[in-house]
Amino acid sequence: MFYRVVRRLPACALVCGAALFSVSSLADTDVFTALDNPATAKKDFDGNVQAGYSAQTGNTSNNNLNANTTMTWFQPNTAYSIWGSAVNTSSSGVRSSEKYQAGARTRYNLSDVNYLFGQANWLTDRFNGYHARDTATLGYGRQIWNGPVHTLNLEAGPGVRHDEYQQGGNATKAIAYASGTYSYQISDTAKFSEGVSVLANDDTTVNSETALSVAINKSFSLKLAYDITYNTKPPSSAPDKTDTVTSINLVYGL
Repeated sequence: MFYRVVRRLPACALVCGAALFSVSSLADTDVFTALDNPATAKKDFDGNVQAGYSAQTGNTSNNNLNANTTMTWFQPNTAYSIWGSAVNTSSSGVRSSEKYQAGARTRYNLSDVNYLFGQANWLTDRFNGYHARDTATLGYGRQIWNGPVHTLNLEAGPGVRHDEYQQGGNATKAIAYASGTYSYQISDTAKFSEGVSVLANDDTTVNSETALSVAINKSFSLKLAYDITYNTKPPSSAPDKTDTVTSINLVYGL
């Protein structure tokens, strides 16, 4: 689960704080989080906490604060994960972005390659028109590749989504969920990952994250990510269909 923003500013100070980096864990984006295979997990618990801050003063005044965390517990055939994130951006004293989300997910292995999953997510993103968006899905997943170089998971299942709009009104709809998550271990220190999820009905949402993670040493890693969210029918208060975020985070391993 990771929604992060770092603005490129000509006189900014960047502080990125503590986190635990997992080479085998895929990134998460808005509504889906890919869990590792519990049968091959190397430890019972894996977690991370990340934070970033940038600021500019002078002729213009801008600041951005973002933070996120993910914690996962592994058993021989099951995995449980909780996660959350926050981003807050302002320009010249006027807030221009404010997004918070939290979620939980579980995975149960039926065999070496087949598993069941369930997940729930809460989101508030008032500058994109949503006072709240609650999503719950469950279904079947298949582990196509399980490393160590290539990892690929495909998932699908039914779900439900409840939207509360910033300008008033709400809607509850059944959805069809599908996702694919892929990672490529380029070397001992570098990993590429790609995740795509679709929540489909008459108002379809597509989420994507493309990321590159590079270990600097045993304690520090650097992650560059590009996130896309596409809504076919966005709220009238935020009519743009596509939102993108480019982020770079310094990650400290505990």
